[in-house]
Amino acid sequence: MKENLEKVIKEICGKHGNDRSKMMDIVSGVHSQLGHVPGEAMGLIAAECKAERIDVESVVSFYAFFSKEPKGRVVIRLCNDIVDQMYGVQRVAAAFKEELGIDFGQTTPDGKFSLEWAPCIGMCDQPPAAMIGDKIMTWLSSDSAREIVRTLKECGDPSKLKHTLGDGNNAHELVQSAVSNNLREKGAVVFAPMELGAGLAAALSVSPTDVIKKMISSRLRGRGGAGFPAGMKWEFTRNAAGDEKYILCNADEGEPGTFKDRVILTEAPNVLFEGMTIAGYAIGSKQGLLYLRGEYAYLRAFLENVLAERRKAGLLGKNIMGKGFDYDIRIQMGAGAYVCGEETALISSCEGLRGDPKNRPPFPAQKGYLGKPSCVNNVETYCAAARIMEKGDAWFAALGSQGSSGTKLLSISGDCKRPGVYELPFGVTLKDVLERVGAEECIAVQVGGPSGQLVSKADFGRKICYDDLATGGAIVVFGKGRDILEIAHNYMEFFCEESCGYCTPCRVGNELMKSRLERIMAGHGESSDLRYIEELGLTMKTMSRCGLGQTSANPVVTSLKNFRSEYEKRVIKREDGMQPSFDIHKALETSEGITGRKSVHFV
Repeated sequence: MKENLEKVIKEICGKHGNDRSKMMDIVSGVHSQLGHVPGEAMGLIAAECKAERIDVESVVSFYAFFSKEPKGRVVIRLCNDIVDQMYGVQRVAAAFKEELGIDFGQTTPDGKFSLEWAPCIGMCDQPPAAMIGDKIMTWLSSDSAREIVRTLKECGDPSKLKHTLGDGNNAHELVQSAVSNNLREKGAVVFAPMELGAGLAAALSVSPTDVIKKMISSRLRGRGGAGFPAGMKWEFTRNAAGDEKYILCNADEGEPGTFKDRVILTEAPNVLFEGMTIAGYAIGSKQGLLYLRGEYAYLRAFLENVLAERRKAGLLGKNIMGKGFDYDIRIQMGAGAYVCGEETALISSCEGLRGDPKNRPPFPAQKGYLGKPSCVNNVETYCAAARIMEKGDAWFAALGSQGSSGTKLLSISGDCKRPGVYELPFGVTLKDVLERVGAEECIAVQVGGPSGQLVSKADFGRKICYDDLATGGAIVVFGKGRDILEIAHNYMEFFCEESCGYCTPCRVGNELMKSRLERIMAGHGESSDLRYIEELGLTMKTMSRCGLGQTSANPVVTSLKNFRSEYEKRVIKREDGMQPSFDIHKALETSEGITGRKSVHFV
């Protein structure tokens, strides 16, 4: 048995050149073959890669898709974000539990199945949804959940599950997915028709500095939410000391309610890869990395094929388009960690480490991947760059609003008739967006995902742009009857789970915020609790190490700001000025039942 394990480890490590920086791929390979990564395997991996055992264990223990303990041959991950809960995921969960005979977090005695919750798998436009292995199943019901388990008990193979193929490339022979694009409105930038290589040819016809100048004059800002000027980031990276530089693409959209990149990767991968190649030429890079979230593993074979076709067409590899420019792209898989959407945590993951954010300065443009100057942008940003080179910087700058050029992809879900992806010009009002998606009797909108803000009707006239309602793309609609505090609580549970735990303001602050919110929801809140929430939120924003902790208090802080009456009506004022947090009557229920009489001391 030990000899067989050693052989497996040697083969997998050797496949990746025994490279310590490829630890994510090595651990993933071992996990895929063994179903887990036992302690003995960690030691063998460390020896092969000349690393410390703790380096291997830190990776295994950090990512949700890895485990030190054996898991079922088929892992069922059911999404439990706020939208899936709105659409009845608990009924689906009950069906899975009953059919499998286990609860969430458990594995069947025969070792065939594990059942787990997943915070968000990028399918909020078709909930409830689940990952069965790497296969995505959407629009689940209790009946379909039972059918899934029965089929898997017969064949044990998720690829044999019956479903209707989704539209577009979801039906491609290398995808064969039940996912639907739900691409509701195509704009002029990302999803418009584009001739293969047109943007790249235009870029290679001018100098790298001229390409950067076009990005700056186009006023393209990063589409991840922060809105940093893309051209400036490219310029900083190009001017940084060192000959070895890298382009990284953040395709780890883990914000609950976000799924726009999923559609780009499915229907416009060539536009993305063209933009990454143009960026590589601009900064003087020979290597690009696409960091693909583990939940989108079902797209990997398709994306690898697109890259292979680009190499055959002379658009990747050596001497691209005969211009003497060498550049290639490889795919780096993530493994279920929301914090890796933060650019320095993403870099850590690409280096084969825990997804811990790095201290800044130095910034990635100075010292990024493997300590080399690196440029990190998201999927939508690189797509926009390809279009700018194809159609011109003036054309792009004329789109959108004055401070926000171009279009913005919006992932819209929740209480609306037409959920999906909309490519709209910057400057569109939230009211217009809600009308487009059929959001009737809407009482609140979460703009920018949990890290954004919960907007009330009073602000529906505000504009989607960097100078007003900034968003990375997620918009969740909440209709009449939804509980504002329940929404905030769901998001806080997500942040408590996804915090990397490195810094105290985030690790502890999130738990304190959730605890205080629960106190108010239970009817034990005081008016001082509202001040506490505001002060704690400011502390977390000011003192947290990275963007996760700096924005994770937003679900409570912004809902308190915009829906204060919802909090105030939960705060019960007592004449004696006391707010008991312990319910003595509830605590006595069991003993009163046994004795058959009520307490004479607590009436």
